[in-house]
Amino acid sequence: MAKAKSIVKSFNRTNPWNGFTHLGSLIATLMFVWSLVRQYRRLLPYQLRVILEKYCQRALPFVNPYVQIRFSELCSENLMCTELYSDIESYLSYHSSTQAKRLKADLLKNSQSKLALSVDSSEEIADEFQGIKLWWACGKTMSSTGSPSLHNKTRYYRLTFHKQHRDLIIGPYLSHVMKEGKAIKVRNRQRKLYTNNGPFWKHVVFEHPANFETLALEAKQKKEILEDLITFSQAEEYYAKIGRAWKRGYLLYGPPGTGKSTMIAAMANLLNYDIYDLELTSVKDNAELRKLLIETTSKSVIVIEDIDCSLDLTGKRKQTKVKQEVEVPKLPKLTRPKYLTDREPKPSQVTLSGLLNFIDGIWSACKGERLIVFTTNHVKKLDPALIRKGRMDKHIELSYCSFEAFKTLAKNYLMLDDHQLFGKIGLLMKQTKMTPAEIAEHLMPKTLPPDPQVCLNSLMQSLEAAVERARLKVGETIIKNTEITAIVEETKEENKGSTGHTGLQIQTALPLAAGEQHDKEPSTKPVVSDD
Repeated sequence: MAKAKSIVKSFNRTNPWNGFTHLGSLIATLMFVWSLVRQYRRLLPYQLRVILEKYCQRALPFVNPYVQIRFSELCSENLMCTELYSDIESYLSYHSSTQAKRLKADLLKNSQSKLALSVDSSEEIADEFQGIKLWWACGKTMSSTGSPSLHNKTRYYRLTFHKQHRDLIIGPYLSHVMKEGKAIKVRNRQRKLYTNNGPFWKHVVFEHPANFETLALEAKQKKEILEDLITFSQAEEYYAKIGRAWKRGYLLYGPPGTGKSTMIAAMANLLNYDIYDLELTSVKDNAELRKLLIETTSKSVIVIEDIDCSLDLTGKRKQTKVKQEVEVPKLPKLTRPKYLTDREPKPSQVTLSGLLNFIDGIWSACKGERLIVFTTNHVKKLDPALIRKGRMDKHIELSYCSFEAFKTLAKNYLMLDDHQLFGKIGLLMKQTKMTPAEIAEHLMPKTLPPDPQVCLNSLMQSLEAAVERARLKVGETIIKNTEITAIVEETKEENKGSTGHTGLQIQTALPLAAGEQHDKEPSTKPVVSDD
């Protein structure tokens, strides 16, 4: 019996409920102390608070032997921070699907795996490297972009590990994460179309189906562009050898509707590049333009469409001279309410010098394997410094549709390699000009099932009407030149009658060729002969 009583007493002493009771009391005490600290913290002098925090931080490693590293999505101190965050995200999305309880799912249309899983906010997963255990956690913080009305949530990943493995984690492990993350991104590559929203890029999935097989170009020009692009994409060692940044500029120019935007999409699809569509009018100044350039990635096409219309960059040198010569009287400024003035969008302060540095300056070499593409309808309006060789290395003219390009369009839209109307259409195309966009509109089927005969007849009627308009224009030009010639002859006769000799000769402008525009009215200029 005595032995049984001793067993009962020992059981009472080791009762697990007693342990929970003590733990609860300890937690309650700590919460009470913490509430007191928070309540009376502000009553302490600032210097004393700084000293306490300093020594608490020093004492923390003795209590907590773990080290934490934070990888933010946006980081102003390290320009490569965003790319590192992307590599970590790809790595964890591949390794977290079997461990994490809360995941985010994204649908990938242009990748091998149809569904991409990533760690949700406030979720923690464990990882192991060379027998060492460590933990990843995902979170969000509020960050201000500088504007009082614009606040974003910045995402981050936090890595936790024991301090005795610091060298192994910071060196080999993080290199392993970056390398594997890049490989996963290549396997699950989903190309993106970016546009700038203030100093930041926003993106959507790029799904344009354009390719060089369907482009309405002549075979010789198409082959030349293809070879140039493929050669560039495989020339990393060559560019490093000659000491040049691995980038190339393309200037696409020609009338509206000749396929400049489609050409850019075909370039991106051929090389599997992302597209950054830069809107210069929404860029505040040169510093913001440089920031946007830094945040672009490798394997990308940076596009500025209609460069002659984006900003007034082409005539600033001439305008400066005019301002120095002509003094414009200052008009009294109209006072407007401040709340209306603050709401007005400020014009962009991007200069020609800033844009030139963007294309070919030191900062343009911060990333490799990039194409910079400008498009314009009026190439002569651009400053020569903007499009010289070395900045815009290759100039590609996209002109009106040729018969060879028409056959490509007919095959794309109507699945026709030949037709009895092709001969007539070819003759009409030699007599007039029409863009690929205009021809494609006529070849687009208007009924189901599509009727090629109807589409080709529609195109022929449009071409015949264009030829007729050209003939009328030529007739009007001939009549106008005939009238001018008659007036000149009358003037000669009058001059002969008034002078009494034929020594006074008059030079007249020759009739303009058919289809050309009159830049100036024909003028007569008397020239005195030596006779």
